[in-house]
Amino acid sequence: MRSNEVLIDAFGRLPELVEAAVDGLSPEQLRWAPAEGANSIGWLVWHLTRVQDSHVAELLDGEQIYSRDGWASRFGLKPGSRDTGYGHTPAQVKEIAPESARVLVDYYAAVHERTIAFVEGLTDDDLDRVVDDNWDPPVTLGVRLISVYDDDAQHAGQAAYIRGLLS
Repeated sequence: MRSNEVLIDAFGRLPELVEAAVDGLSPEQLRWAPAEGANSIGWLVWHLTRVQDSHVAELLDGEQIYSRDGWASRFGLKPGSRDTGYGHTPAQVKEIAPESARVLVDYYAAVHERTIAFVEGLTDDDLDRVVDDNWDPPVTLGVRLISVYDDDAQHAGQAAYIRGLLS
């Protein structure tokens, strides 16, 4: 198995986790948080998708799907917003209001499709390329992609846990 195939397999598990976390939930359930200041299912899935979208767009030196396709308003945000949720306060978390579970699944599907297309073309040498020298050690493309996957998997698990609290 090639290195990019491992990444394709890992990222390929996320759509099912995302859909299972939100399927059939109302907008109110997507915004529900188990405690004051906690994240909601909708915020978690929005955020994990935003992180993947922003990082992959940067790696491609391209535009984010979120901006390009006008997704912000479908989450209750102003058009043109490039916010990813990083460092959000509890008040900002509450501002994320997905109009439906479907909008979360559809946005994730669009980002996922681009991520897989990008990763399919990578070689082992590509994965060793330094993409961020602001860290010690510098971050390679492979490490960045693993970081994105790890963040997404953790947030998908958190969303699934909160969904369990709803029932």
